[in-house]
Amino acid sequence: MLSGGGAKSLAHVGAWRALEETGLTPSHIVATSMGAVVGAALAAGLTWRAVASAAQTVRRQDVASVDPLSLVLGMFATSLLNGDALKHTIDRLIPARWFSDLKIPLTVTATDLDTGELALFGAGGRTEVPLHDALYASCALPLYLPPITIATRRYGEGGLRAVLPLGVARTIPADLYVAVHVGPGFDEQPPPDTAPSPLIPPLIRLYGEVERIMMAAQAEREVAEWPADGPKLVLVRPVKEREATFRIEDGARYIDVGYEATKQALG
Repeated sequence: MLSGGGAKSLAHVGAWRALEETGLTPSHIVATSMGAVVGAALAAGLTWRAVASAAQTVRRQDVASVDPLSLVLGMFATSLLNGDALKHTIDRLIPARWFSDLKIPLTVTATDLDTGELALFGAGGRTEVPLHDALYASCALPLYLPPITIATRRYGEGGLRAVLPLGVARTIPADLYVAVHVGPGFDEQPPPDTAPSPLIPPLIRLYGEVERIMMAAQAEREVAEWPADGPKLVLVRPVKEREATFRIEDGARYIDVGYEATKQALG
């Protein structure tokens, strides 16, 4: 299981390396948001080295490009960022176009914004949806990115319902489950600089805090509900940083800590 977490999701690349070195080959990937993008690259057959190398070419504006129109429309804008930048980046990074092209089954979580229900794409869900559309939907966090319409339904960020999709993964039979959690948590440390960044408007910062609390509580509940007599679960928590969603420049560090934390968790 690969959680959402923005740039921190690059820790999943290091986790995959640790799994390979331990001799573990995942039979199924369940992933959310940017974790789903990383998961799709790996499920398509790219090596962890290839994904790590490609990640080094991604710049902040490739995933978080401010929509100039939002500055004009202000409170009437539909989103702060231009979704096309992320769509182009997904197109460039993921060679597969359909779930059927993947070498490893992949389940991607998203949220139906009209009903609030958890939506699943890929293995165990809707497979006729273009892979890249499903990946964008899983990443489209309201306020930041506009939703995507798929067959008349509006979809957005999978983390609204399953930032750490343990419940989804539990429906898939397996002997061992490895969950790499880099999303919001109550164990996160505040940013090193306690002074509010002048680049983040107070309203956006407050929204981020509300979102963090909601997702942290959701992930905590998912872990608590894992059955004590169920299959073995290895939970890896490599990154615990606030306000790091778009910190692409720290990608190499996230990959390293993902590797070290997973290696230690697997013993």
